[in-house]
Amino acid sequence: QVQLVESGGGLVQAGGSLRLSCAASGSIFSSNLMGWYRQAPGNQRELVARIIGAATTYANSVKGRFTISRDNAKNTLYLQMNSLKPEDTAVYYCNAMVRGNNYWGKGPQVTVSS
Repeated sequence: QVQLVESGGGLVQAGGSLRLSCAASGSIFSSNLMGWYRQAPGNQRELVARIIGAATTYANSVKGRFTISRDNAKNTLYLQMNSLKPEDTAVYYCNAMVRGNNYWGKGPQVTVSS
């Protein structure tokens, strides 16, 4: 059983920064795919970034602004978000794929004001 608990959301002005954290309990390894997704009102959930081992993938809309990383010793996933834009406003979900099962956190709200 894997549980994911996110923190770090909030309200920020355009151009500002936030860092999201996702603390994972259970057996998660660097070889497990983990990622961040987001969902804005009226939109489908979309991939923001994901990481497996040292390999990372980003949505085009966040490349150069967001950085995904993980601390395997702390079982924690991070998303550093810089140069935030109003269109980044969404609920951000942590995701982990472990032994064929998909796990989700509850998702902190990130709101970027113009």
